[in-house]
Amino acid sequence: MKKWYHSKTLIFNAVVAGLIALEATTNVFKPYVSDLFYVALAVVLPVVNAMLRIVTTQAIDLEKKEAKNAD
Repeated sequence: MKKWYHSKTLIFNAVVAGLIALEATTNVFKPYVSDLFYVALAVVLPVVNAMLRIVTTQAIDLEKKEAKNAD
């Protein structure tokens, strides 16, 4: 099992979510890209996400490990 922050899929999705939030609040990318770019992105992102899921070989460990007390 690997930690969540070692997951390429989760890192990719977090970066994309951050960029989408940035664009939604500031429209910083709109002057530089066409509407067709957004359509292409809507197709490419799920494909990249699926590819990352296919190459995944390890599960993610989401549980917190409690320190064992020495009694």
